[in-house]
Amino acid sequence: MSLVILHRDDHLAAVDKPPGRIVVPGRGAPERTVREEAEEALGRLWVVHRLDRGTSGVLLLARSAEAHRLACQAFERHEVTKRYLALVRGVVAGPVRVNAPVAPGARGRMRAGPGPGARPASTFVRPVVAFPEAGPFPALTLVEAFPESGRTHQVRVHLAHAGHPLAVDPDYGGAEPIRGVGGEPLLTRTPLHAASLELLHPIGGAPLRIEAPLPADLVATLESLRRAGLPQASKSG
Repeated sequence: MSLVILHRDDHLAAVDKPPGRIVVPGRGAPERTVREEAEEALGRLWVVHRLDRGTSGVLLLARSAEAHRLACQAFERHEVTKRYLALVRGVVAGPVRVNAPVAPGARGRMRAGPGPGARPASTFVRPVVAFPEAGPFPALTLVEAFPESGRTHQVRVHLAHAGHPLAVDPDYGGAEPIRGVGGEPLLTRTPLHAASLELLHPIGGAPLRIEAPLPADLVATLESLRRAGLPQASKSG
């Protein structure tokens, strides 16, 4: 199995979802899902939460119906701390909390603001390191994002609403890849990574923290940005 297993016990499992993969079957042409691949090694699995196709990182799965029920309740009650890393456009000067309802938009997208179907949503964002405009690179910032609710596309929508869309995001920003000094594409997908999950284990209540390393394309892009120009800011509290 090519998937990396980040955690496994009698009740839960977590895998490192690669970017470009779907978690469950979609509406398009049939393709192998992350759940199907994980089940080949772990047996029957229940999906606790989902990640967008372009998003990488920690994907939590249950190994029993009871663990699935209890873990889903923890997500619904906002008892799970979800930490994302995202590469966004512009320089994010300091921490910001984005409070904006999220509502269905056109063509399967979501939007920030009031309207039919809007639901309250909040995301805390803080910069990790900012990169000034240098060479072929626009100004970019690596940020941490902590969604405090679980709306569809929430992190992407809130970052765009705050004026800092993902560096590449055809739905909420721009589709143009981030290119290197020689014009080669370094980053062609939405640079959003589910870096960690923290929760109380649904069976027994022990604290559980699961982390996933940054994928190779994000690591390579950040290294190119560091070589192109000295980062402007370090992580703020």
